[in-house]
Amino acid sequence: MSDSETDLADARPGTERADIARAISVVELFTIGVGPSSSHTVGPMRAAFDFADRVVARGPVARVQCELFGSLALTGHGHATDSAILLGLSGATPETIDPDAIPTALAAIRESGTLPLAGGTPVPFVEQGDLLFRRGTFLPGHANAMRFTAWAADGGIEQAVYFSIGGGAIRREGEPAARVNITLPYPFSSGAGLLEIGDATGRSIGEIVAANERAWRSDEETHAFLDAVREAMLACVTRGCAADGMLPGGLKVRRRAKDLHDRLLARGPRSDPSTVFEWVSLWALAVNEENAAGGRVVTAPTNGAAGVLPAVLKYYEVFTAAPTREGSRLLLTTAAAIGFLYKKRASISAAEMGCQGEVGVACSMAAAGLAAALGATNRQIENAAEIGMEHNLGLTCDPIGGLVQIPCIERNTMGAIKAINAAYLALQGDGQHIVSLDAVIETMRQTGEDMRSKYKETSLGGLAVNVVEC
Repeated sequence: MSDSETDLADARPGTERADIARAISVVELFTIGVGPSSSHTVGPMRAAFDFADRVVARGPVARVQCELFGSLALTGHGHATDSAILLGLSGATPETIDPDAIPTALAAIRESGTLPLAGGTPVPFVEQGDLLFRRGTFLPGHANAMRFTAWAADGGIEQAVYFSIGGGAIRREGEPAARVNITLPYPFSSGAGLLEIGDATGRSIGEIVAANERAWRSDEETHAFLDAVREAMLACVTRGCAADGMLPGGLKVRRRAKDLHDRLLARGPRSDPSTVFEWVSLWALAVNEENAAGGRVVTAPTNGAAGVLPAVLKYYEVFTAAPTREGSRLLLTTAAAIGFLYKKRASISAAEMGCQGEVGVACSMAAAGLAAALGATNRQIENAAEIGMEHNLGLTCDPIGGLVQIPCIERNTMGAIKAINAAYLALQGDGQHIVSLDAVIETMRQTGEDMRSKYKETSLGGLAVNVVEC
């Protein structure tokens, strides 16, 4: 650890250096799952799957129960946490479940009053008594908490608490964070350290990430993964531009992307600069409407902010002068480097940080990635990432009705436009700037800790209480 990284580790209260230095791979940051929320849908599904898998392995189970706490209890219905728990307990995972099959699977559980625990023998499960929303109760450890209880056929009881810590990642209480016995050639835990490595090696930030990924797999495998992420992002844009109708949840929010897409196509080519940001806004809108509808999206770094990076990626491929496949990979690896720093030094959970930890982080990542793809130096890239977050500081998470719809969908369009602006502002400079990326990440963390809980994905403040639900 460099001196600058040591200083930063010491400056962050309550954080173990081992956690800050933990190796993170691009396959951990970018995961393909289902909407509408990585922390409220993807994480709980994974936790329920893990618990069911463990208890079934120990013997027959007579009954299972789940209690939701904190933000999961307050906004779980709007974020489909209830559905995620039922599906996870039934043996489904976000990566493998077919979104089109979800309604049928849920209907079968609710009609029969049973679920196939871990995909096997059905056990009784009635939501009214077995899935409990403990509204107003927060467990120590994280604002997104779940407690599972299983009663074995022989009378034994097993209980476990899980935390959904952001981006679909989970942690089981009492177990240390997963450690991977990986030695990276270029470990970094701060923006300053990342720049030092670049200075010492002559490598770009994207090249540093690519070199580190070789500790896990070959270049060919990493390229295949990045290409699959790109394809999933762009496929989500395409689906979102083709779908219409009303989004689920009761707010009667009509999907707009298809109509906007059709009108932009009918307009034809135009030299008006507004055309560019209309298309970028459309692409972000399309992804987050898909997410709100429970479709398949890429956590980038979360589901609630899933539209920012795909919209900026598509901007690079459609509107810049000489886009390449390698440029798209560089955009993603550079964005990942910035995402790693936020995960290590702060959080990407809106329940902890507010929306600055989701759309703000996505904007910062996308700004850095686009700058890199356009030929920026490492210091210009770091500047772009800093600009992207600096103007999202204090962004609250106040979804109306607990749904990832208002203001979440439009907020992704704003994040994408800000990211592009940040990239070009950084490219016009020489990389020298007063506020460092590390300083803005630490400011985000402190702001998130100081933010009142009602503004952090609880739907107890902001727009969530000042707009009458229809």
